[in-house]
Amino acid sequence: IFPFTRKKQKRTGNKRMQFTILLVALIAIIGLVYGQAPEDVVQGVVELTPNNFDDVVNGDKYVLVEFYAPWCGHCKHLAPEFKKLGAAVAGNARAAAEIVIAKVNADSHRDIGGRFGVKGFPTLKWFKKGSTEAEDYNGGRTSDDFLQFLTEKTGHRLAAVAAPSDVVVLTEANFDSIVMDSDKDVLVEFYAPWCGHCKKLAPEYDIAGTAFANEKNVVIAKMDADKFKVVPGRYGVTGFPTLKFFAAGADKDAVAYNGARDANGIVDFMNEKAGTFRGVDGALNDNAGRSAALDKIAKNFVASSDRESLIAKAEKLEGSRYYVKVMGKIVAKGDEYVSKESARLGRILAKASASADRLDNMKTRVNVLSQF
Repeated sequence: IFPFTRKKQKRTGNKRMQFTILLVALIAIIGLVYGQAPEDVVQGVVELTPNNFDDVVNGDKYVLVEFYAPWCGHCKHLAPEFKKLGAAVAGNARAAAEIVIAKVNADSHRDIGGRFGVKGFPTLKWFKKGSTEAEDYNGGRTSDDFLQFLTEKTGHRLAAVAAPSDVVVLTEANFDSIVMDSDKDVLVEFYAPWCGHCKKLAPEYDIAGTAFANEKNVVIAKMDADKFKVVPGRYGVTGFPTLKFFAAGADKDAVAYNGARDANGIVDFMNEKAGTFRGVDGALNDNAGRSAALDKIAKNFVASSDRESLIAKAEKLEGSRYYVKVMGKIVAKGDEYVSKESARLGRILAKASASADRLDNMKTRVNVLSQF
């Protein structure tokens, strides 16, 4: 469980410091939008805010609430299990009439967390039907643990259902068309349903799949190697889980994945192999959209007395389009363009949710702006 942290920032008249502060705030907003924010619609899981908390937790139903923070690693690992729980309750009409599975961003809504003594993330609280008094939930953190708890507490017999996943399911019929696609970087998990290590890997693999959901040329996939034996045999699979990477290009030889069996390890591996810049939460990291050579030009641009030559130099480099656009705007509108544009992006992000593609675009722009 991560404790709360508070950061204090000193005021300064220095323009660069003002921009840095603004940039940090903007990146925080992006993190909220990418993370478990109110815009994230999860089947069967109600997002609570100060506007609806007391209407939902009013004693009419049983309520299990997760108090989370978007930046919390443990919360991100809990998310797929909570998603499965929500799907299981939503799929049982009788249970759904009496049970609510909910979550509240207690980093943004600290008053709600404070009411129930929340001091770290994730914290789970149980509200019995007929009461608004919270009880600590101290049980296991898998969907099966939650379902057993609810069955014992409510009398409803609940069973797990398949939750939506961004991991592609392979069969012998579709393996070649997906994995052998020369445009795609593909990671395949060969697993067996009865395998304990596979079950342990499953939530981590789902997180990795979601992290690359907006990468059109990256595929996180899995194949039941106990059911389909021909393809696994072709690649020498003798134990479970076995992970193989198939790089984009004409040569689709399988490369063994021997890294960490968690979401962070898988995401780092795929970023290195595919040239992507994803975080485990699916957000682009601070290097996305940037170039070392262009960063160097950008850092010298504002103070330069020969800006036109720097623009001409930048135009010759690959990936310079937005760098050059920012340079042109600075020339036309003044040095303050960078801070104003950053503020504009911040206002857009703060007002409403955006598509994943638009968020990616905004993040790459923020990354480039930070170099001026």
